[in-house]
Amino acid sequence: MRQSQLFTRVSRQVPKDEVSKNAQLLIRAGFIHKEMAGVYSFLPLGLRVLNKVIGVIREEMDAIGGQELSLTALQEKALWEKTDRWDDRKVDVWFKTVLKNGTELGLGSTHEEPVTRLMTQYVNSYRDLPLLAYQFQTKFRNEMRAKSGIMRVREFIMKDLYSFARTEEEHAELYASVRAAYLRIFERVGLGKSTYATFASGGIFSKYSEEFQTVSEAGEDLIYVDEASGRALNKEVFTDEVLADLGMKREALVEKKSIEVGNIFTLGTRFSDPLGLKFRDEHGEERPVLMGCYGIGPGRVMGTIVETLSDEKGIVWPESVAPFRVHLLSLGQDKEADRIYQDLTSSGIETLYDDRTVSAGEKFAESDLIGIPYQVIIGKKTLESGEAEVKRRSDGSVDKISLVDLSEHFRVVVG
Repeated sequence: MRQSQLFTRVSRQVPKDEVSKNAQLLIRAGFIHKEMAGVYSFLPLGLRVLNKVIGVIREEMDAIGGQELSLTALQEKALWEKTDRWDDRKVDVWFKTVLKNGTELGLGSTHEEPVTRLMTQYVNSYRDLPLLAYQFQTKFRNEMRAKSGIMRVREFIMKDLYSFARTEEEHAELYASVRAAYLRIFERVGLGKSTYATFASGGIFSKYSEEFQTVSEAGEDLIYVDEASGRALNKEVFTDEVLADLGMKREALVEKKSIEVGNIFTLGTRFSDPLGLKFRDEHGEERPVLMGCYGIGPGRVMGTIVETLSDEKGIVWPESVAPFRVHLLSLGQDKEADRIYQDLTSSGIETLYDDRTVSAGEKFAESDLIGIPYQVIIGKKTLESGEAEVKRRSDGSVDKISLVDLSEHFRVVVG
């Protein structure tokens, strides 16, 4: 993409109504636009990152046998009444509406009820199980603390996966496979070293759960980490009884602030019982399906990457989710830069080409803010030496690469 054709612009001004680093940087760099408190639109650069995060998650869900679907955001009152969750006193984040004919509807904050009802049409026999179904669905939650940029919002995409099993043992196997997939996801998007599977309260779904918590001073949670074993637990369940159950020693734990980037729950028959999701076993006996649910918010992951990996100059995107892999900067040498841009793009290397007529200093500063992994600088010295400067955004290191070898260099380094 030519940057001169990109309708978004980088801003030097920090948004006055934003306190979170992720919102400040993403707005300034032209990745997102704030519509209202807790509601953001994703602009071309931001959507590219969001889709990259979604792509990583989708690959890992497919790898463990997940089947993707897409459920509706509009949900029926009667369905939620069957599980005793329509009442605002039970679920206080509902957005609800009443149609002109008096019909009450909710904008889905979660999808346990719809997916359970759906499976009653397709699960009858033990031969139909086990099953993993997932979606990327827009959720709506009346979030009262919408002050953390895209990490805590009222409208957002959620990857929610649901497992359906015949036995406790089978459920445990599915749960373990998703847990391992989540750890791979966070490793792939650059958060692996600072993210812990954390023992936590189960909230409205179950007594206990596991959260995936990324250490960050921007976090709203407090966790206790055993750095030797890599195990952690949330402060809200930090009791001597829990420590004993987990075999953890109080003196080995370090308190850290963190951001919750994912969670996994065992649901048991919490939804299958009231909604009639059953199967017949090998002996013809009818039994309830055992369920689990597993969530990751791609936008929250994106915001957490910005919070934890950015520096004083701006965003630093991991290669796996960057909007482009190369930022090509032409310093008054547009003819040669044009040729290199064509060569890179024809080689399948995603490239943002800054072909604008602005100063070199402005190009460098904006490139650092946008945070694309590699800057390729084409200036007067490039033509004289036959080499381009290739600068890594993550550490500022610079390599000199022959112009004729640029495409091959990125196929090896980045591909």
